Amino acid sequence: MSDSFDLGEPPQPAKAEVYRVLARKYRPQTFAELIGQDAMVTTLGNAIKRGRLAHAFLLTGVRGVGKTSTARLIAKALNCIGPDGEGGPTIDPCGVCEPCRAIAEGRHIDVIEMDAASHTGVDDVREIIDASRYAAVSARYKIYIIDEVHMLSKNAFNALLKTLEEPPAHVKFLFATTEVNKVPVTVLSRCQRFDLRRISAEMLGAHFAAVAEAEGVEAEPEALALIARAAEGSARDGLSILDQAIAHAGIEGGGVKAAAVRDMLGLSDRGAVRALLGVLLTGDGLGALAALRRQYDLGVDPQAVMRALLEAVHATTLVKLGTVPEAGQAVEERQVQEEWAGNLSFAALHRLWQLLLKGHDEVARAALPIEACEMALLRVVHASTLPDPGELARQLAAGGPGPAVATAPTAPAPGSSVTAGSSLPETFVGLIGMLDDQGEAALAARLSHSASLVRYAPGELVLSSARPMPADFVRELTLELKRITGKQWRVSAEEVPGEPTLNEVKLAAAAAERAAILETPVVRAAFEAFPEAALESWTSEIRSNEA
Repeated sequence: MSDSFDLGEPPQPAKAEVYRVLARKYRPQTFAELIGQDAMVTTLGNAIKRGRLAHAFLLTGVRGVGKTSTARLIAKALNCIGPDGEGGPTIDPCGVCEPCRAIAEGRHIDVIEMDAASHTGVDDVREIIDASRYAAVSARYKIYIIDEVHMLSKNAFNALLKTLEEPPAHVKFLFATTEVNKVPVTVLSRCQRFDLRRISAEMLGAHFAAVAEAEGVEAEPEALALIARAAEGSARDGLSILDQAIAHAGIEGGGVKAAAVRDMLGLSDRGAVRALLGVLLTGDGLGALAALRRQYDLGVDPQAVMRALLEAVHATTLVKLGTVPEAGQAVEERQVQEEWAGNLSFAALHRLWQLLLKGHDEVARAALPIEACEMALLRVVHASTLPDPGELARQLAAGGPGPAVATAPTAPAPGSSVTAGSSLPETFVGLIGMLDDQGEAALAARLSHSASLVRYAPGELVLSSARPMPADFVRELTLELKRITGKQWRVSAEEVPGEPTLNEVKLAAAAAERAAILETPVVRAAFEAFPEAALESWTSEIRSNEA
């Protein structure tokens, strides 16, 4: 008798587990896991304990702060029956009873989720109204969760109003939106509103560290801090970035590194940003452009460079105010910021912020972003050489030196020439006065309004080429000076920062004087008595009369 063997069916390969992205895998399942929304959780907990539950809730906030997750948690809290089936509404749903598990899995028949972006019409709302008349099948409450509710049409909102104001006792409405300003006031007034806050970078960093640990992935604290800042208060956005960073680390090995995250996000290296800002503050235009191009060649977006510079200026201003250092901030970074804070006044920091902010907006709109970024940085370089208006006004008031107040020498009569033996103008202002007196008003005006002086000596004039000027301007000026003085002049342009133009100095002094006048007690009193008044002209006698 031969043995027989029942081989049965061949073994089947095990089904690969479908990967769930971190944003879904770590969606909060209890209010304790919902980070950054403690005030809302406290309010909801008190309302549930006292039985003061609203019939409609409106959850607002930026993307990824937990609006839909909160709506599902509220649905759980209201319908939880506890492990023994005898429980009531609670701020701590058990998560094991049938309603809790069905809601978590999105299959509860009495918890209806609707995306208003794809159900915008009045017919969709009518279906909700008709269905709301019937009692819940198996839950304590029939709950309607409408996401992005601001997408409903005007007619749909109007159709919902009556039911929303006086719904059946077994119905609760939970609305979520990122654009609460688009929700009609008539709807807002019928809902209990909760504004979910942006989650702080510190909280996000700690949350991402816990997720990385749960996933068995090593991550540098600086890398997690970069991801937290890039998330801009959104837990979902941050988890998506962390997911990408972990995948990148799987290829490169060694865990999630700050350098890899920086490359992945196209962020500018902080050390490179500090170097660039340092070059800008020294007024080195060529050095600034070279530093910018180095980052651009590495793939850093010009707008990201401007943003990083803005962050550096903001951080320096906070250091000057004496704020507590950022958690995890590098020692060398703090030292550089303290050095800048000591050397720069608040006025200079505010001016630098405004210039960079304007540049950031220009780069964002520009057809040629890198070129726009270069021009914005050159504007910052030029502004770094301008004097502080208040300090300039004090120098002028004290009779101190200044290019706009130098005394011009007596010039020859119009039409005559200054001989080689005659004394040449000792100052740049005197040179301009000589040109004006000799009938060269156009050249004099151009020098006053557009020329940035680098160096002047009788017979030699060096201007900054950072200020745009006509191609033949240097040649024309050289010929006119030779004709007027009878002597050969050396006129040239150099690629270095120059002094403010005479017109800029004059305007700065006038602005400083105007600001000082506005701060005098008599003028302040006048504006308080006549708010619509305007200061059209002023005189230093106003200040002297205060005595």
